[in-house]
Amino acid sequence: VLSLCLILLASSAKLLEELPQPPTITHQSPKDFIIDPRENIVIHCEAKGKPHPSFSWTRNGTHLDIDKDPKVLMKPRSGTLVLDISGGQRAEEYEGVYQCSAHNELGTAVSNSIILRQSRSPLWSKERISPIIAQKGQSLILRCRPPAGLPPPIIFWMDNNFQRLPQSRRVSQALNGDLFFSNILPEDSRSDYICYARFPHTQTIQQKQPISVRVLDTVMSLMFPFSPTPAISWVKHNSEIPSGRASFLNFSKTLRITDVSEADAGEYRCIANNHHGSVHHTIRVTVNAAPYWISAPRNLVLAPGEMGIITCRAAGRPKPSIRWLMNGLPIENAPRDPSRSVEGDTLIFSEVQTGSSAVYQCNASNEYGYLLSNAFVNVLAEPPRVLTLPNTVYQVIMNKPALLECVTFGSPAPTITWFKDSMLEGNAYVFHENGTLEIHMSHPSNSGKYTCVARNSLSLSENHVYLQVKEPTRILRPPEYRVVQRNRDVVFECKAKHDPSLVPTMTWLKDDGELPDDERFRVDSDSLTITDVTESDAGRYTCIMNTTLDQDSASAQLTVVEALPTPAVIYEQPGAPTDLELTDLVARSVQLTWTPGEEHNSRIKKFLIQYEDALHQSGVWHNLTEVPGTKTTAHLKLSPYVHYSFRVLALNNVGFSRPSMPSRQYRTSPAAPDENPTEVKGHGTEHNNLVITWKPLTPQQANGPGLEYKVMWRQQGIETYWTSVSVANVSKFVVSGTPTFVPYEVMVQALNDYGPGPKPGAVIGYSGEDFPSAAPGDVRVLVLNSTLAEVRWSPVPLESVRGRLQGYKVQLSSHHIFSPNKTSGKLPDLLPYSIYSLRVTAFNGRGEGPTSATQRFETPEGVPSAPSFFKVSTFDLDSLMLEWGPPYERNGRLTGYTFKYQTGEETCPFTLGTLTALPANKRDAHSNDDLGFPQAYATSQNLSPSRVRGHCDGLMMSLCLSVLPVAPAFGNVSSSMSKDGELISWQYWGPEKLLYVEYIIDKSDEDWHKEKVNGSQFHVLKGLKKGLAYKVRVVARESTHVSCSSSSSSSAMVSPQVDIATQGWFIGLMSAIALLILILLIICFIKRNKGGKYPVKEKEDAHGDPEIQPMKEDDITFGEYSDEDHKPLKGSRTPSGGTDKRDGSDDSLVDCGDSGDTEFSEDGSFIGQYSGKSDRDTTHDSSELLSPVNAMNSFV
Repeated sequence: VLSLCLILLASSAKLLEELPQPPTITHQSPKDFIIDPRENIVIHCEAKGKPHPSFSWTRNGTHLDIDKDPKVLMKPRSGTLVLDISGGQRAEEYEGVYQCSAHNELGTAVSNSIILRQSRSPLWSKERISPIIAQKGQSLILRCRPPAGLPPPIIFWMDNNFQRLPQSRRVSQALNGDLFFSNILPEDSRSDYICYARFPHTQTIQQKQPISVRVLDTVMSLMFPFSPTPAISWVKHNSEIPSGRASFLNFSKTLRITDVSEADAGEYRCIANNHHGSVHHTIRVTVNAAPYWISAPRNLVLAPGEMGIITCRAAGRPKPSIRWLMNGLPIENAPRDPSRSVEGDTLIFSEVQTGSSAVYQCNASNEYGYLLSNAFVNVLAEPPRVLTLPNTVYQVIMNKPALLECVTFGSPAPTITWFKDSMLEGNAYVFHENGTLEIHMSHPSNSGKYTCVARNSLSLSENHVYLQVKEPTRILRPPEYRVVQRNRDVVFECKAKHDPSLVPTMTWLKDDGELPDDERFRVDSDSLTITDVTESDAGRYTCIMNTTLDQDSASAQLTVVEALPTPAVIYEQPGAPTDLELTDLVARSVQLTWTPGEEHNSRIKKFLIQYEDALHQSGVWHNLTEVPGTKTTAHLKLSPYVHYSFRVLALNNVGFSRPSMPSRQYRTSPAAPDENPTEVKGHGTEHNNLVITWKPLTPQQANGPGLEYKVMWRQQGIETYWTSVSVANVSKFVVSGTPTFVPYEVMVQALNDYGPGPKPGAVIGYSGEDFPSAAPGDVRVLVLNSTLAEVRWSPVPLESVRGRLQGYKVQLSSHHIFSPNKTSGKLPDLLPYSIYSLRVTAFNGRGEGPTSATQRFETPEGVPSAPSFFKVSTFDLDSLMLEWGPPYERNGRLTGYTFKYQTGEETCPFTLGTLTALPANKRDAHSNDDLGFPQAYATSQNLSPSRVRGHCDGLMMSLCLSVLPVAPAFGNVSSSMSKDGELISWQYWGPEKLLYVEYIIDKSDEDWHKEKVNGSQFHVLKGLKKGLAYKVRVVARESTHVSCSSSSSSSAMVSPQVDIATQGWFIGLMSAIALLILILLIICFIKRNKGGKYPVKEKEDAHGDPEIQPMKEDDITFGEYSDEDHKPLKGSRTPSGGTDKRDGSDDSLVDCGDSGDTEFSEDGSFIGQYSGKSDRDTTHDSSELLSPVNAMNSFV
């Protein structure tokens, strides 16, 4: 509805602006215009009309010729005068009475008589002030007598330190500025009583000569009547002092009455009393008043032949006289018009004719002032027009009133008739004078199309609107009161009905606020569910069903109780504070006091004070401050030009209370802004502009109405004077036509109707940048290697940058950015054996400039990457078949491949021997028989020639081979349990050799235990200790080589526990064994005493076994077996001295190191057969393929 009204008002205003209209004064300076002599004089006069009016001025009753005085300027399309006194002219020369006239072909409107006077702050007259000596207890008056200024000065008393003298009931300042002591005391003695006068317009302060006062404290029998200080009271004779409009100031020594009326006249008595008695003083008040409006004249639009009246009613004391003027001239001197007559304060027009349009002025005056008002009579003949938008749809709830608008214009004023199928009439309808149709009670039968018809003598106009009557929204099943135990669930139902054409919205509130942001609260279409209820969930829950036209609501209370049978303490939010009171009301602060509500078993922790600004944001509450829960008062700092209302909320461990009732409203007075906009910046968006931006002030920071921003700028170091403009309701201003990228000083100052804010500080901003106009010269490229080049250039001239140079950009396959102080840069990560083209540009904040000439360069060949793959495809005892793929990155033209090999114990970076070098187009290669290697074949695919040979760290690292002699091989090692122990079985396809099974307790430092295998491929380990884990390996030996399987982890089988110590057979067996051992010991002792040798022993000492040598007891090694892994290939390098290099031990255990251990289950089942490679295996990838010796087996 509000938006519709605004649209109608805008349409009406636009229509009237299009019609012929006499002038109307819209803005003018005050009647008593006091100016500051230090600033130019601006006298405002603005008017509107159709056609636009022209302006003229009179000064002291005579025409003011603006063209004769070059210091006087009238603004274009305005009557505002600007008097330039900056050149030394005195403001007194322009004092006088000014009046503005705005006229067009339909009439003339005039402004008030504006009395222009300059403000004055005269000096204090010099005088000699003698010291004042007074007796303690007597009254004393210190006279101020300030000079008469324009406007009158503001008086206050201070000391030499510019500190205000304290005032009280005993010491106070009178209205005329004198300082009055009811009874003087010795502590009042001082030599610096100084009266100051501040003149508002010139903002100057002048002081009187200091007054010295000395108080004599002598004992006298004389008693002074004003000691002690009397109390002051006021009464009115035969009446009451108006309580709502009266206030007592200056410690009750001043009575102030606002909105004075004639009833306030009479005798007022001021009474002073103390314990000595009382005195009084009577003041007779006579109420006089300058004229004020009762009914100001209003504009009149008439059609030819119509009649109308203009009334001008004013009151005052004495009663004002009414004088009429027409187009600025006394009406008695105006051309005679038979259709016009004057009857006191009323103008009567009858049967007006075209051409009778004019502007009439009513002047109501008495000895205390005057009122002047313009009202025009505009004679028009216009057919009716309906301003209401056509086909407007009005929606209303059933049984509610409906208002259908029909806003019209026409001359003569049109009559309005409403139709719905037929003309509407009767008591069910109300026809308002403005054309609005009102239906008292809307029913569905009222829905439909309505037609508004506007008629006058010239024509008619009609408009159609539509009314839709909707069903009301009603809650059918409201939520019900619930009592629920803690940690239980609760459901509130809320079922409603609404008009089907309206979109409903269901909203739930808790204690008139939003629901807590908690996943325990679930809102469905017609219910609210709360799970795991806690004490804080207690409260009043409200469901609201909203539509665009109406709403309905219902509430229910939730009470949470303990599940335990014993009653628990109920903790609730505190009660709302009450009795808010404002005291110590000053311009920028106030004291707020309140009474706390009930704590409800939870101590109040703090109070939250909120405020509402009814002037700027009515209905919105803002947090102002917080105070501890032990306080009930707060000193609040306030901002100017705010209509404050305060409320208080209490907080305990349960939550916030409801807000208190708002305090009474306190309105702070407007003032000039205390601060200026922040974040002031200046930058350019085009090469010829400067955009000045700032963060605007909030309404609270504005401090008053009419907030504007004075934007000031000047070119740094070039311009002396600031250019400024005042703007409102924006946060940026664009300065056009600036030079490209030059520094500007920028300032933004806030001002309102009460003055400017503090002087702002200047910030430096730059106008817009343009693209650089020159390209870097002398561009050259130095190729450093196959992947790195260096580019060099000459910097662009500074004047060609046309902005802030941000760097140089080298355009290659990718962009390379270099800082603005660089003239060269490295280009890494280039591709070898490639051709590149590059260009260099300079860039600034606007973008890149022109590019340099294109430079082409070529990178040399580089080392190719490793072959894409390398593998041994097939092998047998005397040959290998190798396959590889071409490198992913050739980095040049491939010419061939280089193969290298190593012996078993050597590492790749050292002791490499070259096998052969194959050209790129070679499909296979046969090794030299003298190398002691079997034949080797190689296959390559789609390779191109190359001149570069690889090296071990890169290409050749993947091609290094380890070719080992054929060694004994084990396979398919397995394990199982038997009743005798752990059964170890394996496959072996080597030549005839000696086989051993060796084992050791896992993670122990003891020596390996071994048991010889008698030519079979299985063996049973007996005597393993229960519950221990063992490592087991199979070892094969021959005269020149030792081979072994990988060591494996095993757990000894755990047999059922039987206490054999109590078995009879065990006791007998142990006794027999002990007897046998005793006999053997006796026999050994006898033999040893004889000193002889066994025959077998003698034979072993004389003829050593060529296959087996005794084991050494210290390291458990086999004496004469050598490791063929250490035999070098024919033609390979050998250690210096020509001898074969051997290890410090020939023991086969050196080659059977612990590697790739695998776990076994407690039941001896086989878990895994192969393990990961040992450190030695990972060094020689090909050895795994050539020999299956390193198979890993797991068994128990």
